[in-house]
Amino acid sequence: MTQIESQEVEINNSAEKIFNFITNFNNFSKLMPSSVKDVKTTAESCCFSIKGMPSIKLKLREKIPFSLVSMISEGGHIEFHLNCVLQEKGNNCKAKLFFEAELNMMMKMMVEKPLKNFLNILVDRLKEIK
Repeated sequence: MTQIESQEVEINNSAEKIFNFITNFNNFSKLMPSSVKDVKTTAESCCFSIKGMPSIKLKLREKIPFSLVSMISEGGHIEFHLNCVLQEKGNNCKAKLFFEAELNMMMKMMVEKPLKNFLNILVDRLKEIK
């Protein structure tokens, strides 16, 4: 199992607020970098494209209030999980994203750096949630 992690960020918001934001996929367009195109969302799923890659579809898999949001790919070539782990820290919280998939060595080498950068952008943008 390949696991790719984002950096851990401290967010000037409660874990509850960030959890509620993430569990509504309609908010995902606010996190996406400009390289992401064709973002389509509902409350429980989203679909988007990144240049040079097939369309990516995600849906909610599991929610543990204020500590974990687990998402799973839907209908793509590679099944993967994307997890957001939140940790309350006083009036703030910490957040980190984890990508998990069965990838062969060649695929891992191709996607690891761009995927890590993508996850870092997403988690960093959580700090901007008002």
